[in-house]
Amino acid sequence: MPRLMHDRVTWLIYAQLGAWGFFLYGFGPVVPLLRDEQGTTAAIASLHSTALAAGGLLGAATFPALAQRIGRGRTLWAGLAGVVASVLILCAFRPLPATLTATMLASAFGTWVVCAVNTALSDHHGPAAPAALSEANAAAAGVGVLAPIVVGLTVGAGLTWRPGLAVVILLVALVTVASLIFRVRLPAGPALSGGPPERTPLPRAYWIAWTLMAATASIEVCLSLWAADVLRTHAGMSPGAASATVASIVAGMFAGRLIGGRIALRVAPAPLLLGALAVSLAGFAIFWTSPVGWLAAAGLVVVGLGNALHYPLGVSMALAAAGDQPDRAVAYSSYSVAVGFGVAPLVLGWVADGIGPHMAFLLLPAFIAVAALLVARLRLLPATG
Repeated sequence: MPRLMHDRVTWLIYAQLGAWGFFLYGFGPVVPLLRDEQGTTAAIASLHSTALAAGGLLGAATFPALAQRIGRGRTLWAGLAGVVASVLILCAFRPLPATLTATMLASAFGTWVVCAVNTALSDHHGPAAPAALSEANAAAAGVGVLAPIVVGLTVGAGLTWRPGLAVVILLVALVTVASLIFRVRLPAGPALSGGPPERTPLPRAYWIAWTLMAATASIEVCLSLWAADVLRTHAGMSPGAASATVASIVAGMFAGRLIGGRIALRVAPAPLLLGALAVSLAGFAIFWTSPVGWLAAAGLVVVGLGNALHYPLGVSMALAAAGDQPDRAVAYSSYSVAVGFGVAPLVLGWVADGIGPHMAFLLLPAFIAVAALLVARLRLLPATG
């Protein structure tokens, strides 16, 4: 059984991803509030998810060359600095084009952070990488669980969502200061000579894992962006309470990733991911059928427990299939997440405009079923097939 070591580099990487997690999990509950503020439809508000997807594509396209030129460590710090600048723009300007642009930029820089974290942890921990990736995403969820609560509190206090989301700036500053105090430097990563990245075709197993990640990203982003709307329209919650209750998903993800990190040292990724998808489906059933807030919130916690392992297991399976092309593989995997983020919420928002968000949410079991079928298919192939 592989052993997971926790050194200063590992803790710093966890903290850096946690800062990005605050924005990622805090932004979802902001989208319905932006829709109210800008006076748009659900479909138009869903363009913020499309902006997240476009930014993810941009970040993924630029990451391999940037990491090769300046190193993963510097790329990670550059990504966090870009997230800070993007949040400042998002909070300063109200028109739809400005918020869409800021969202796209935040996603592009955040993708640098995620790609650098994934490849750095995979190299640093070797066979224990699935557990390290699970713990890193637990750190992101642990910080992220506070984000919807903080946003909900500032909205409830009449201060709008902006002060709550801007807390990410403080978090990045704290992580930066801590790295200086403890003198922790991130590894640059291999292949930094300035030559072009390798273009050996990635195997079939990688592309199945790629499609799987698009399906699981669709599940997560639809819940993040539109669960608050269902809580408002079906469970009778106020906007502030609904935004804060979205933290239930992230709380479940935090717990699930902490537990899952230990299980991932003993259970292979594919069967563990099938179990996680089953838990997500059970939690969704509780959430969707409940007309009262507390029971819907309990369902979201269960959903979060299942969703916790979707991304870390998916990306670990993709990296395992990619062999000696981790930077390129993790960048391409960001494309799959961007596809999920860009298409699924837009479709859900369009359907919600016609039949309401509650009925539109029945798209989620379909995404879960597709993901389960892809995992089953992946189990039939060798890791490099």
